[in-house]
Amino acid sequence: MTRRMAVLLMAAVLACSRMPAANPTLTAVEGILVGHHTLAERPTGCTVILADGLVVAGISQRGSAPGTRDTDLLQPVNAADRVDAVVLSGGSAFGLDVATGVMRWLDEGHGQWSGHPTDAVPIVSAAVLIDLWVGGKPSIRPDADCGYRAAGAASRAPVAEGSVGAGAGATVGKLTGLDRAMKGGIGSAAVTLPDGLRVAALAAVNALGDVVDPASGAVVAGARADDGSLRDVRKLLRSGAPLQRPRVAENTTLAVVATNAQLTKAEANRVALMADAGIARAVTPAHTTADGDTVFALATGRWRGRADLNEIGALAADVLAEAIVRAVKEATVVAGIPAARDIK
Repeated sequence: MTRRMAVLLMAAVLACSRMPAANPTLTAVEGILVGHHTLAERPTGCTVILADGLVVAGISQRGSAPGTRDTDLLQPVNAADRVDAVVLSGGSAFGLDVATGVMRWLDEGHGQWSGHPTDAVPIVSAAVLIDLWVGGKPSIRPDADCGYRAAGAASRAPVAEGSVGAGAGATVGKLTGLDRAMKGGIGSAAVTLPDGLRVAALAAVNALGDVVDPASGAVVAGARADDGSLRDVRKLLRSGAPLQRPRVAENTTLAVVATNAQLTKAEANRVALMADAGIARAVTPAHTTADGDTVFALATGRWRGRADLNEIGALAADVLAEAIVRAVKEATVVAGIPAARDIK
């Protein structure tokens, strides 16, 4: 090898080392855009996931206190064969108004939706979490304007994580009382296989239980002791220690998993069901009577390879668990509620 060739090779290596990493979030899946809108007046907001083109959708709902809109359409026995957007929002049932703003934005035919037929009705499914107690101003909650703005902000850029959008007022670890809770948030993760298959997830984490890293088994965020240290509700539950009786519907983990594979509606529902295992891996306890845990699954069909349904579902569970952990790791202090990054 000549000196010149060696110099050129080294330059190429250095250039590659400076290249940005692949998008590790939900928007890594072609055809998926994500936008947040966060209300500055109180920590709350919404997150809108837009489908650029035909996207098949499914759902899994294992929490016993869900707050949703137009989710029955996603069941395989029902007629809708597409979804235009999925909304995740704070504000409890009030936050369902966000979907109206997204519908208006789609109906006006912005950007890549400029060819949207005016006689078509946008299909916008939504799910909400309760954050009304955070920040002391429960009358401030996401509305249709919030959804309109989030849709307008949606892009293919890597998803912003932490205390933004639907995760702005989210909290976790409330089994020993709200005053011992920690900050939840928005997290996202993605995996791309060598053959081009992509599976990704986004989670808005507002769980009753603790968030546990499946890789290490360690509690990342959750119920705190008097000195601010983590208590680990797994040990508390086994000890028989008295716990706070949770108020129904004050908690939930909302998630969207997506793949570029081609799926039928029934298959998308199966992927959502398998992905739901990611919540059980990263949240303890999960799917309680006080949680409204809901998982949406989207398939864009942009990848023409052949993937096994079980492989997609297993990957979806993995990236969802990772997204949940990232949600609390990326969160910041809000309204005096500490975040994982503040725990020593």
